[in-house]
Amino acid sequence: MTTRPAVLFVCMGNICRSPLAEAALKQAAQAAGLEVMVDSAGTGNWHAGSPPDRRARAVALRHGIDIGRYRARVVRPADFTRFTHIIALDHANLAHLRAMQPEGARAALSLLLDHVPDRQGEAVADPYYGDASGFEATWRDVSAGAAALVRLLQAHP
Repeated sequence: MTTRPAVLFVCMGNICRSPLAEAALKQAAQAAGLEVMVDSAGTGNWHAGSPPDRRARAVALRHGIDIGRYRARVVRPADFTRFTHIIALDHANLAHLRAMQPEGARAALSLLLDHVPDRQGEAVADPYYGDASGFEATWRDVSAGAAALVRLLQAHP
């Protein structure tokens, strides 16, 4: 029996990088005709219930995606069985996920850029404290990661 892939992207507050990664994968999967459940969350709770950062919303809109209805949430233990892949945007969040991963969890943990050739081990830079150009750089990284994930999920559903 094949299970539909399910991907959860995780960053710190779930208002910049992870919602952009969620949007990029939804767009790439749709273009490829790939059925995949996609969501995002944060390891911190200070933005729970908030929409993505206005700069993240702006960059997504420039690329044809409206993420204005997304709402930040915190990673839950149940996510480790609900999702097949939990993908961190940086090393600190990956370490946090490893520390909270329950025994017997099915989700494979990784960094997003581990899936991009010649980018293994790299983090997606956090654009929060910078200007709009940082969000464009984040979009490029999450788009590259999304394209690589589509290839991976098509080859190994």
